[in-house]
Amino acid sequence: MVEPLKAVGQSIRRFDATSKVTGEALYPGDFNMDGQLWLKIRFSDRAHARIRSIDTSAAEALPGVVHVITAKDVPVNEYGLVTKDQPVLCGPGSTISDADVVRCYMDNVALVVAETEAIAAEAAKLIQIDYEDLPAVFDMEAAMLEGAPQLHEDKPNNIEIHYRIRKGDMAAGWAQADVVVEGEYSTGYQEHAYLQPEAGLSYIDEQGRVTVIVAGQWTHEDQYLIAHALNLPEDQVRVIYPAIGGAFGGREDMSVQIVLALATHYVRRPVKTIWSREDSIKYHHKRHPVTVQAKWGATREGKLVAMEARIVGDAGAYNYTSSKVLANANLMATGPYECENVHTDTYAVLTNNIPTGAFRGFGAPQACLAAEGLMNRLAEALNMDPVELRLRNSIREGSFLSVGTPLPPGVSMPQVIERGALESYWTHANGWQRQAVEQPENPALRRGIGFACGFKNVGYSFGAPEQSWATVELYGNTEIEHVVVRHGGADVGQGTHTVMVQMAADAVGVPIECVKFIGHDTAETMTAGSASASRLTFMSGNAICGAAAEALEAWRREERPAKATYRYRPPKTTPYDPMTGKSEPNFAYGYVAQAVEVEVDIETGFVRVLRVVSTNDVGKAVNPQQVQGQIEGAVIQALGYAVMEHLISVDGRIRNPYLSTYLIPTVLDIPIEVKSVVLEYADPIGPFGARGMAEMPFVPLAPAIAAAVKDATGVWIDDLPMIPDRVVKKLREQGVGVL
Repeated sequence: MVEPLKAVGQSIRRFDATSKVTGEALYPGDFNMDGQLWLKIRFSDRAHARIRSIDTSAAEALPGVVHVITAKDVPVNEYGLVTKDQPVLCGPGSTISDADVVRCYMDNVALVVAETEAIAAEAAKLIQIDYEDLPAVFDMEAAMLEGAPQLHEDKPNNIEIHYRIRKGDMAAGWAQADVVVEGEYSTGYQEHAYLQPEAGLSYIDEQGRVTVIVAGQWTHEDQYLIAHALNLPEDQVRVIYPAIGGAFGGREDMSVQIVLALATHYVRRPVKTIWSREDSIKYHHKRHPVTVQAKWGATREGKLVAMEARIVGDAGAYNYTSSKVLANANLMATGPYECENVHTDTYAVLTNNIPTGAFRGFGAPQACLAAEGLMNRLAEALNMDPVELRLRNSIREGSFLSVGTPLPPGVSMPQVIERGALESYWTHANGWQRQAVEQPENPALRRGIGFACGFKNVGYSFGAPEQSWATVELYGNTEIEHVVVRHGGADVGQGTHTVMVQMAADAVGVPIECVKFIGHDTAETMTAGSASASRLTFMSGNAICGAAAEALEAWRREERPAKATYRYRPPKTTPYDPMTGKSEPNFAYGYVAQAVEVEVDIETGFVRVLRVVSTNDVGKAVNPQQVQGQIEGAVIQALGYAVMEHLISVDGRIRNPYLSTYLIPTVLDIPIEVKSVVLEYADPIGPFGARGMAEMPFVPLAPAIAAAVKDATGVWIDDLPMIPDRVVKKLREQGVGVL
């Protein structure tokens, strides 16, 4: 008889909860050491220019300045998460060609290390930089034209990457279509707005290693990139994460990690830095602005027969993860639906704007806005219920994707759509029927309901190497008395370390109190991959279960202590074929459907989201309370993306780098109800059946809101964010609210 699970499936309180609510938890900005110095960065003053010379004499002469570092001082002056295409410091004398060119305002030019923060800040202003201005380009479409200013010699027409999908016979598909709908969609930047701004402390540890205490999403990748830039063996670099105040993808790429290490490498003393909120908004990457032009065709019975899309994303000045984000958008452009005939072209385009990269959803929200927008348009054109239309076309077990290969087993999209409808505003007594929405007495207020769904990968995609290491140590005499688990996965605030302990306890068969967790330190763990792609529960759980099984075997052989280290590798994925797009993109997915109710003030254009029902297949809710927290957090973050968060960039410079002018949701903006519906259709290869789920509730909210606004007003809003002036302008163009 199999013993029931004791920890997995329980809402166990996070073991860092007390320290965080009492203020005892230390974040990177809280660390200090005797004799520490302060670091300030001199950022670029130009969007695109060649640096002729840098005069640091005035800065160096300021009392209290210890050292000024420029490009000539960087051993290997390059970095990048996917492509090493960005200098650590821009300027002459570099080891890397073309490092004397700044390509955006967030490029680093010099570092000042001083006795106090104020002195370092003053000295950074004293550095004299002689620029030769170069032509700049800030528009994606203009950047791709012949003769446009070029940012990188090896990227003609500023195209970082171009993906294609060519499936079926488009002419035949359009010939079958009784109804064709088209749309143009655009999305803006989004700021991660995590609570802890970029900060850290670097020092030389007792073993002579350059050590950096910082917030990130992958300690071992930070270690590798630091070691590469400093030209040091990786074991001479140590990265430690303390408490991390949120990430959402915004800490995947470098901010202060390399420059802190570089400073300590030269001065051999502890060095600290803390960015202001203005610095944070101006100098770390954002969510990609994306435009989508798409056309879908269906038969009068509602069968999808043709899909076309052209997707363009603004990568900014460097790749960061743009080549991966746009790969995901390319896949998600057809939504969670089957169609025999698909044609897509997707581009990541280099401009002199701020670089863009990972953000919760990783390209799927932008693509989903268009895909679900067109599905709702088709439902309207066919006079068919939107839930019914989705179910007629939904991917299901055995379905083939647009890239010509079958989905991994465990597809639950139809079940999620059905439950999402029934848990919200639909009934299914005699076919799918939507309930009527009660209208307010105020004639200026209109209420409406919308529906959207989506899916999102778990884990790295398109052939990116995927792995996770874990070590499990069992201690005791005749009985296992305590367990040590070592895993490098980052807990960026989502509670993943608690979930890892829950899975370890059940994998070994001990109470959770017997498990000690060690992580967040490259000196103590092996690589686990990043806290991204909704992968940590899935990957870490499989690694920990594998290590636990081998440790138990050693225990049965009477080894004391019994230790095992295990690497989990999921099924392989493959990259896009460059001409057809054929690939095996992912090894697992999560599925989501959402219904929303909104209230639109047709006089002001203000969109208020009243209720959200989010239905999510999580495979197995390892910690149900944390699953609910992830759903609610994603919904509110997506709400901000959809209706509030408007980051303004003019000629490459962010004009509203404050939380007083870049508005994110507060408690007053939260819907009356966020109903979390958690389904548990086990993933066949997930640990305890679990799927990743953290990103999925973000993905379809914006198109669900857009559908609800259409239901309320009769007007489609196809551009994000749906801020009041944009909405009211569209309403007036359509004659809504005109006296």
